Amino acid sequence: MDDPTTHGLDAARLARIDAFVKARYLDTGKLPHAQLLLARDGRIVHFSHQGAAREDGTAVDESTLFRIASMTKPITSLAFMMLLEEGLVALDTPVHHVLPELKGVGVYAGGGNGEPFVTTPTAQPMRMVDLLRHTAGLTYGFQERTPVDAAYRAERIESWHGNLTLDQFVATLGMLPLEFSPGEAWTYSVATDVLGAVVERLSGMTLDRFFAERIFAPLGMRDTFFQVPEDKVHRLADCWTMKEGEGRVLYDRGEASAWSRFPRLLSGGGGLVSSALDYHRFNTLMLNGGALDGVRLVSPKTVQLMTINHLPGGRDLASLSRGLFNETTNAGVGFGLGFAITMDVARTMIPGSAGEFYWGGMFSTAFFVDPVERLSMVFMTQFSPSMLYPIRRELKTLIYSALTR
Repeated sequence: MDDPTTHGLDAARLARIDAFVKARYLDTGKLPHAQLLLARDGRIVHFSHQGAAREDGTAVDESTLFRIASMTKPITSLAFMMLLEEGLVALDTPVHHVLPELKGVGVYAGGGNGEPFVTTPTAQPMRMVDLLRHTAGLTYGFQERTPVDAAYRAERIESWHGNLTLDQFVATLGMLPLEFSPGEAWTYSVATDVLGAVVERLSGMTLDRFFAERIFAPLGMRDTFFQVPEDKVHRLADCWTMKEGEGRVLYDRGEASAWSRFPRLLSGGGGLVSSALDYHRFNTLMLNGGALDGVRLVSPKTVQLMTINHLPGGRDLASLSRGLFNETTNAGVGFGLGFAITMDVARTMIPGSAGEFYWGGMFSTAFFVDPVERLSMVFMTQFSPSMLYPIRRELKTLIYSALTR
């Protein structure tokens, strides 16, 4: 690890981040543990570990593995863009050209909750760009807003260890209506899982194999996978959730984890386990414009395309979103091809840079990459729901306050 002062960061101010997390989240029992990795110019300048990874007291350390959930999405998006660079697909390719199961899917106009759905035709076809930026009209069952997401819950179509394979998942989606016509709104959704199916069909490889051979092996990401190998299960942290009336309860025990078994659904939207050091390598690849340690996966122009706002009309999440992420805290935040994008720092009301890209996972993990300051972060813990505490905003404020140049 490099001396942070040589990279323009104040060591004492970095130390107070760990003290803040300990006092506010660990000592109070809000989070079970925490790990923070900061890098500048791709060089690690701060890497801290606090708390027990497991109930038996095993400490979090640099080898600890975490379920990264939706931090899988940027990796799936990168996989798609690699195939786009090969000329196999374009951003405006209709999704049904690759996934014919989705041809003719309509927009919800009535019914559901035990009654047949009534639909109307889409104004335009669902395109690949809609999958990447979550404007496809798809949803998540946990949104609990509409008869459509109720049908998702009934079919268990987003359960990684549930009853459907990826192909069956796509086929089931083809029988359900969209919440809106593609391109008309933004809803956080299973769109990136559908994108994973696109990667499989275009490449002729299963998603786990594509990731392993085309991304993880070239980048040296040896601790990122859908199934934790038997000889690494001892490194997987316990995962916790908040249960009404009971407080924090164990959700998935590391030593007997569902992630130690091969999933029925290869979820490009949320299925991976990784480590902070591995995800740091992914961050650094993106910071470097698609190359790392002599390996190039995509071109700088492709990274540039991925990390600009693609929301229709140049709008932000606060104005275009339905359901989750339409909070005022997402004012000034757009969405690119797999990432949230900071467009207007003043409207976000926290320190940052225009062009910064980021996302997080349902178990409260998070990352960001700031190309202006050449700064990146990986935050790991294992607790859901991720939106219960404002720790991501607090971390950003504390991290940027440690910059000296």
